[in-house]
Amino acid sequence: MHADHPLLGAVRYLMCDDQRTTMQSLERKDVPCREVIAAEWGITTGVKLPSGALGLYQPKHPTAIC
Repeated sequence: MHADHPLLGAVRYLMCDDQRTTMQSLERKDVPCREVIAAEWGITTGVKLPSGALGLYQPKHPTAIC
């Protein structure tokens, strides 16, 4: 398990600066997001894809691009 999801192989996440705004933008385009989970390393959600899911998170830690 990883972030309350079964780990079948690789887990891919896209990072965002403001998860709430990103989720609102996706939902306006009829892309529903999964439940938000607060983890030690960031705030996560995800979107369901035909072949699985894609994670989206707002990091709470320093990143190489910040």
